Amino acid sequence: MLIDDYVAKLDGALRGPRRPKRDLVVEARDSLLDTADALEADGLDRAEAERVAVAEFGEVSEIAPGYQAELTAAAGRRMGVLLFVSVPITVAMWSVLWRMYPATDAALLDAPWWHVPVSRLLDLVQLGTGLYGGLAVFALSRGARWIRRPRLVTRSLGVMVWAALPITAGLALLLSHGATGSHTLDVLPTVLANLVTSVTWGMQIYGAVRCVRVTRAMTPAVATG
Repeated sequence: MLIDDYVAKLDGALRGPRRPKRDLVVEARDSLLDTADALEADGLDRAEAERVAVAEFGEVSEIAPGYQAELTAAAGRRMGVLLFVSVPITVAMWSVLWRMYPATDAALLDAPWWHVPVSRLLDLVQLGTGLYGGLAVFALSRGARWIRRPRLVTRSLGVMVWAALPITAGLALLLSHGATGSHTLDVLPTVLANLVTSVTWGMQIYGAVRCVRVTRAMTPAVATG
């Protein structure tokens, strides 16, 4: 197998964030080219030098799992950073808005008894999600030496987002339904806040899908080399 064919097969075997994946594949290709150049300088023709370099580098089925582990950790770190940053920002944004445009006395009096507990629960779910994201970043970076199965950390981030977002959306809708009184939120700040929230939710869903995808088992074609 020549270097270009090997690199194409390796690229097809890997799943993960585009830039880290490209860097790993380019690194493998550069290493193969250096070996082939050295072998060619020793007297082998180019095709044979590339075949020997590929053979010495190892089968894709042997190399891909190590590279995939790096990509899996990279996807988890990206997702963790996104949660650790975006979730608290979203919570703080809505808190500031309600401080700038506080509810009227009529709205406070008309609110059902469960409005405040549900609001606190929503804050806890969101902040808990952000905190878990921060812990995952630590576990997949400095704490990697103590984590035996980092794949599970990355996968748990995706699963958690899929579970937390419906709960968050449901609680938010419940609060909106319970706010029967009038409020003082202006239209423009509300639209902008909802836009920011929707964008962050979209990013989280995309990241969650990627985290689950990169943690799937190797395909039979790759496993057999």
